[in-house]
Amino acid sequence: MEKNKELSFEEALKQLESSAEKLKKDGITLEDAMKSYEEGLKYYKQCSEILNDAKQKIEIISN
Repeated sequence: MEKNKELSFEEALKQLESSAEKLKKDGITLEDAMKSYEEGLKYYKQCSEILNDAKQKIEIISN
């Protein structure tokens, strides 16, 4: 999913929330649950990276 790197924080967060909602659905198959979980992890990592970058920039600016 190379497109993930191009998403904004808000877009990645929305996708992460969507993956989480899919996991909550009744009757989800194990295969679909695993797919949603893996997608969610990718979006979580992207959100985390964006937040860490922002934190570093704020710390640099604050000093």
